[in-house]
Amino acid sequence: MFISISTTGTADRPATDLGFLLHKHPEKAQRFTTSHGEAHVFYPEAGAELCTVALVLEVDPIALVRRARGKGRGPSTASGAGALSQYVNDRPYAASSLLAVALRTVFRTAMKGVCEQRPGLADQERPLTVVLPAVQVGGGAERRSPDERPLVNRLFEPLGWRVAATPVPLDEAFPEWGESRYLRLELTGTLRLADALQQLYVLLPVLDGAKHYWVAPDEVDKLLGAGEGWLADHPDRALISRRYLVRRWSLANEAIRQLELARLAETDDREAEEFDNAVDLDRSDGPESVAGSTSGTAPDVDADTGSGTRSADGPRPVPLARQRREVILAALRESGAAKVLDLGCGQGELVGDLLKEPTVTSVLGVDVSVTALAAAARKLKLDRLSERQAARVRLVQGALTYTDARLKGYDAAVLSEVIEHLDLPRLPALEHAVFGAARPATVVVTTPNVEYNVRWESLPAGHARHADHRFEWTRAEFRDWAERVAESYGYTVAFRPVGPEDPEVGPPTQLALFHRGTGTTASTTPTTTGTPTTTGTPSSTGTPSSTDTPEGS
Repeated sequence: MFISISTTGTADRPATDLGFLLHKHPEKAQRFTTSHGEAHVFYPEAGAELCTVALVLEVDPIALVRRARGKGRGPSTASGAGALSQYVNDRPYAASSLLAVALRTVFRTAMKGVCEQRPGLADQERPLTVVLPAVQVGGGAERRSPDERPLVNRLFEPLGWRVAATPVPLDEAFPEWGESRYLRLELTGTLRLADALQQLYVLLPVLDGAKHYWVAPDEVDKLLGAGEGWLADHPDRALISRRYLVRRWSLANEAIRQLELARLAETDDREAEEFDNAVDLDRSDGPESVAGSTSGTAPDVDADTGSGTRSADGPRPVPLARQRREVILAALRESGAAKVLDLGCGQGELVGDLLKEPTVTSVLGVDVSVTALAAAARKLKLDRLSERQAARVRLVQGALTYTDARLKGYDAAVLSEVIEHLDLPRLPALEHAVFGAARPATVVVTTPNVEYNVRWESLPAGHARHADHRFEWTRAEFRDWAERVAESYGYTVAFRPVGPEDPEVGPPTQLALFHRGTGTTASTTPTTTGTPTTTGTPSSTGTPSSTDTPEGS
């Protein structure tokens, strides 16, 4: 097997920097022993303008078969053609998982993006050309997509590579024999060398569609580790997972699930950064929360205590976010819940309040954003809690649109200002995951009342309270949704206002309190008053549809 990697250079960035990145000196030919053969590394060309490194892997197919016997891997040992194919095959020549493992063995440090001798060099993108003289592309129907793109293009082009794949003839002396099933593959692009090596490590076995070793559960971790930063966003990530894991469906499904979580987390973190300076009138404890005020001005509020500072007009009101948490805690006290889920826990404000409740014995905070969970851990000082207190709380990453066994067995679940951050088509998945699969006895859901938006002079007409809100409902729309969910999953539901209730447009936040298998509690807020202003309208089934829904997750 053979692979070469080339780069070009300039006066201030010579191509021979490739030697520093790979930790292999251009003037030396080196040999490395791998589990399935000898790997040789050398530089056919090493100049300031062009530098090329080559890796040649010598594979002993007989030794490979002998090591595989009795270990549940390798080709069949049956007689006939199956037995002959163990010794007469393309393993020594065509790039496959054997070459991928050799890359990881020989260039392990380079794949990690580490270059101690030249700090910062590994972080630089470089023009790269990768040449593989023989690659087998297996997979039948998967070799082409609906738009007839070959598999090799589908795999590499979304990563920024330009692909030149030339079929290898069966015999150049007899062109009439046609083409073989092998390709000469040349990839060109500008990226970090570490990223290129990680992509090759994953995609070479995917092209081949086979592995030379038994695929154990730890292969999922290898896939996710090598795919960090690029695989979650790849349009064919599911196909890559299946082929890399040789269609071991349980492992492939787990990998796909983890990739989806990573994709959602990255999207959530990116949006959190993008909207960091935006005013979220519902979730903030700070001055921009407009703390339940109907004047449209931002009061000077202590974010930690919720206390207002006195001015000529008197004390400032308590922030709306704190008012909301107080109403939620009151509802949980009434339910007698001891084990509570905070779904979409964000930076852990409600989790912190729950830990102060003497009757709450266990709190599980779930969020798709790793950044938010890290901030919650810092804010809650989890590393400083006593052993008894630490046993009461856990923070875990999870997507609320997927069923999760970790959510079962809790008395109550809270979805505080969460549902409006989901695209409407994903809402039924959340309903099933929470009300159908987890099934806590009590569920508390809060969401903005869009009718109240007109009371905030600082909010432009027709704008949502936060740039990431996919929809905002009127009281009628929220009631229709909540009653449909309650009926579908065997709950009853009552409604409560959060914040000062305006006689015309209602409260700024609306709350639905679901109980499983209990009598209906009287609603404490009217369905509609005045003429509502809405960004969504109920469908025939009661599920709202948005007229102004941003794309994204």
